[in-house]
Amino acid sequence: MAKMMYRDAVVSTIAEEMERDENVVCLGEDIVGGMGTPGGPEAIGGIWSTSTGLFGKFGADRVIDTPISESAIMGAAAGLALSGKRPIAELMFADFIGVSLDQIWNQIAKFRYMFGGKTKCPAVIRMAYGAGYNAAAQHSQAVHQILTGMPGLKVVLPTTPADVKGLLRTAIRDDDPVIFLEHKALYGVSGEVPDDPDFMIPFGHARLSRAGQDVTIVSTGLLLGFCEAVADKLAAEGIGCDVIDLRTTSPLDEETILDSVEVTGRLVVVDEAPPRCSLGADICALVAEKAFASLKAPPLSVNPPHTPIPFARELESAYLPSIDKIEAAVRKVLGYR
Repeated sequence: MAKMMYRDAVVSTIAEEMERDENVVCLGEDIVGGMGTPGGPEAIGGIWSTSTGLFGKFGADRVIDTPISESAIMGAAAGLALSGKRPIAELMFADFIGVSLDQIWNQIAKFRYMFGGKTKCPAVIRMAYGAGYNAAAQHSQAVHQILTGMPGLKVVLPTTPADVKGLLRTAIRDDDPVIFLEHKALYGVSGEVPDDPDFMIPFGHARLSRAGQDVTIVSTGLLLGFCEAVADKLAAEGIGCDVIDLRTTSPLDEETILDSVEVTGRLVVVDEAPPRCSLGADICALVAEKAFASLKAPPLSVNPPHTPIPFARELESAYLPSIDKIEAAVRKVLGYR
C-alpha cells in the first residue's frame, strides 16, 4: 500500500479515471492555473492543489478552466453529463452552492426522475468544506445537511486518503450525480491507500473505526478524529465506544447505526453543521424511532451553535465541537439514570 496525502489521493484518482475513460473531464475555477500562476503544465492545480498536473497530461479539452460563475460550471456539468461525458466539476468552496442551487437541486438531481429513467446524469461535484481553517463565515461552512436533504443526489464525505481513493472512484463511475465533499482541514493528512487500480468503496457502507460496547459515536470528516481521540481516552478507563464514520450521508447506512445502538443503548452524534435541521438531529430521530426500546439514555447531538462561523481563531475554536465537548456528551449519556 502506498502512503499519500488526502489531496494527492484526489489528484491521483482523477488522473487514473481520466486515463481509463476518455469521457471523464474536469472543469472549475483555476483548476489549471490558480494562485497567480500563468497556467499550463507547470501550474499548481487550483488553490487546494487537487488538480496538479492534469492539464499537462490531458490538455485543454478535458481540463477546463472556467469563468468565475458557479451557475455556469454546474450548467456546463449538467449538459456534459447528459451528452455522454462524465464531468468532475469543482466548486472552490462549498459555501458557493447557493449561486448554483437551481442547476444542482432543480436540474441535475431530477433529470433521471423527470425523464422516466431514460437518461442518466453521471456528474461528480467536488467541493471543499468545513471550519478549522480560519477562513471566516463565507468560506467555512458544512453544507452536507442541505445537500443530503435533496432527493436525487448522493452525498459523500471521505475522512481518510484511502476513503478518498475508493469513494471518488465509485463516484466517477456512478451513473447518478454525486456530491463529493472534501474537508479543507484534511487535505494535508497522510495515510495508506490501496494500490489496486479498481479499489472502490460502495456508497451506504459506514466504517467502524473504533469498537466498544458502551456508547455509539457517529461522525464524519474532521470531527471523526476528535471522536477517535475521545474513544481512545475512555478506553483507558474501561469504557468502550463504537465510533462510526458515515462516509456517505445519502445513502445513509442506517443498519450499522441501529445495530450498534442495539448493543450500546447510547448514541452521540457529532456534526459540524449547526443544530437545527442537522444530520445530528436526523440520526437522533432515526434511532429514537427505530431503536427506542434499546436506548438506555436520550440520544445527544454535539453541534456548533446556531450562528455564523466566526473569523477570530479563538472564537472559531470555541465554535466547533471539541474533544472536551464530545467527551462531556459521552459521559452524560453514560451517567444518565
